[in-house]
Amino acid sequence: MENIKLIEISTTAFKEENILLVTNLTDKQIIDVIKPIVLMERDTNILRSFYDNDSLYEALCNAYPTNIIHQYSTDNFNTITI
Repeated sequence: MENIKLIEISTTAFKEENILLVTNLTDKQIIDVIKPIVLMERDTNILRSFYDNDSLYEALCNAYPTNIIHQYSTDNFNTITI
């Protein structure tokens, strides 16, 4: 069975901008893809380089097309009250 986990990725100081993934990727695999994208935006003029959660998700899917990667936001969670 795959080692699937829920991961919250923070790339800004704003918690509402975090990306939530259910994936079998390792932390290293995620960092290897996302870190260069984030650093490029921080090091350049924002007009030349831009990312959002969808583009980070897409980059991970392109880098690891055979892995399990599902993106969620807090809007996707249902609450069951018993």
